[in-house]
Amino acid sequence: FAEVLPEAQCVTWEESQGQQVDYAVVWRPPLEMLRGRTDLKAVFNLGAGVDGILRLRDNDPEALPAGVPIVRLDDAGMAAQMSEYVAAAVLRYFRKLDAYDAQEQAGTWKFLKPHRRADFTIGVMGIGTLGSHIARTLASFGFPVRGWSRSAKVVDGVQSFHGEDGQQAFLSGLKVLVNVLPLTPDTEDIIDTHLLYKLAKGAYVINVARGQHLVEADLLAAVQDGQIAGATLDVFRTEPLPAEHPYWQEPRITITPHISALTLREDSIAQIAGKIRLLAEGKPIAGVVDLQRGY
Repeated sequence: FAEVLPEAQCVTWEESQGQQVDYAVVWRPPLEMLRGRTDLKAVFNLGAGVDGILRLRDNDPEALPAGVPIVRLDDAGMAAQMSEYVAAAVLRYFRKLDAYDAQEQAGTWKFLKPHRRADFTIGVMGIGTLGSHIARTLASFGFPVRGWSRSAKVVDGVQSFHGEDGQQAFLSGLKVLVNVLPLTPDTEDIIDTHLLYKLAKGAYVINVARGQHLVEADLLAAVQDGQIAGATLDVFRTEPLPAEHPYWQEPRITITPHISALTLREDSIAQIAGKIRLLAEGKPIAGVVDLQRGY
């Protein structure tokens, strides 16, 4: 930040004790960093998800400085990374590469009937900045793609649904479900038995949002029951995933250590620095969090 904003004085939180500060840049900040501050003009979050900050407020209504905007990263290189990750998982399932790997291990040479692309409908839950990029990427492969969000949105090449009234039609018959929702009280535990059994039998689940969206035991039971063919999971309720977690023993569940979209240092610094300059000029910025909605 000192290199990108040479006109600013940049200090760590520890160094700033007793000083007036204009902007804070944080990731899962301790309660005492923000509580009661009256000097801040904005708080910048080093990620697209802001649940780590908003959960401070859940424990203490005065944890966040009153009237100070919380600003999330818009993209900063994460959309391309996440689209690559999701596309790789989708294509692996679509081309049955896990099944062919198992055949290789068994020394078996056998043709497997392919999925029919026109019937291979993919649904993306959460079509904001990241989700819409993922949906467009999947559509570019020729897959039928649906998107679902809280409010109505339009994404080129994607059939859009919104709200509770549109959820049933969105889920019905999906071969792949991709979760990119923000974590809010309304979306916590959204991927449960009730939802999983609305998908096509043998559907596949990909979660790149937050572990708290998924009821882990429900997914495991649905996989073992055959309703869900498998899953690729990058996020979990407890990270690192405990060694005794049953997911480690289920070969149909692929586990990665929260790496689907890494925050790119240079891109993120440049984006935040640009927003600080806009605020200093009295101009509007993107990424301001709606504290009522939680994203």
